[in-house]
Amino acid sequence: MAGLKPYQEKKGEEYMNPAQLEHFKLILQAWLQQLRGEMDKTVTHMQDEAANFPDPADRATQEEEFSLELRTRDRERKLIKKIEKTLKKIEEDDFGFCDSCGVEIGIRRLEARPTADLCIDCKTVAELREKQMGY
Repeated sequence: MAGLKPYQEKKGEEYMNPAQLEHFKLILQAWLQQLRGEMDKTVTHMQDEAANFPDPADRATQEEEFSLELRTRDRERKLIKKIEKTLKKIEEDDFGFCDSCGVEIGIRRLEARPTADLCIDCKTVAELREKQMGY
């Protein structure tokens, strides 16, 4: 992600040392910058594309496109909040450990999903519980 190479762990290296924290901070900041750029492009695009079509079908198509873009931006806005929360955890030196059980989440899992706050076991249990509750 963000043109960064996967982190190469050194033998005997402490988990979530300053080098690892900096690696994840760079990933998250690049992701955040990319999302903010996309949001700016959407606003510009919607302003430029806003047209008053005489044909109701054309108008409906445009409204549907705008609706899809706004829904995507809403998801991105939620993701931005989660990225900012994760960056704060890095600053507080509380990054990389499961919020539920406290074990190490793991470098590779965090590279795949930098905003992960649960280890794979706790996430699996949470998803099963969610499925059973019907959410």
